[in-house]
Amino acid sequence: MLSHLRHWSQRLIARLPAAVPSSCALCGGTGDDAICDGCHIRFFSRRRHRCVQCAIPLPETSAAETNLCGECLKQPPAFDATIVAADYAPPIDQLVLGLKFGGRLALAPLFARMLRDALLQEQRRDLPALLTAVPLGAQRLAERGFNQALEIARPLAHALGTRLDPHLVARLRDTDAQALLHPDERHRNIRHAFIVSNDAIDCVRGRHVGVVDDVITTGETLNELAATLKRFGAARVTNFVFARTLLK
Repeated sequence: MLSHLRHWSQRLIARLPAAVPSSCALCGGTGDDAICDGCHIRFFSRRRHRCVQCAIPLPETSAAETNLCGECLKQPPAFDATIVAADYAPPIDQLVLGLKFGGRLALAPLFARMLRDALLQEQRRDLPALLTAVPLGAQRLAERGFNQALEIARPLAHALGTRLDPHLVARLRDTDAQALLHPDERHRNIRHAFIVSNDAIDCVRGRHVGVVDDVITTGETLNELAATLKRFGAARVTNFVFARTLLK
């Protein structure tokens, strides 16, 4: 198993091209990579003990006791696991905002590379059979001009050697932006918002599906999407999310 993981990690590194900007996306220092060595060590090198399902950080003292947070124990989400690269906190949040609202699409391969690295650290996790991205509503897609989750999913699928199906799940209706809603309203806002198309049902049934997004906060959107996939026969759903908000 360990030799397989080493071989797999070498394949991932070879497959995913690094973005080569003229300056670090965080500190602005010149270099050959999207994040300079100093910022990488400062903001991305710490490996946190997280809930296996929702990726919320857990107290380090609980590392030997549990891999699940209290919320996931009390009310398990529909998804089975979540891989994250970083916490959604300054200055990482500015990277997310730069991609999502600033149109800095060159950051997407960086996010994918960070997710690849995070996945390599989780050696007990199986690779999904296929990837998809959280779909945007038609109105928001038209306004933004791109789906930031899909922009991350493309290089990530290439890195993992996993098929990407951007049309696996469709959004049935435009919903209000989850970030603008009270936590109690988010579940109602996103409920029954997704469907698996008839053409994709055979691809989903009995498969491990990976779902890509930029940020997870309460997890309502990802939970509804995972529940939809499982209603259509998915055996397992793993989220691949660049940043984790610290409060659920």
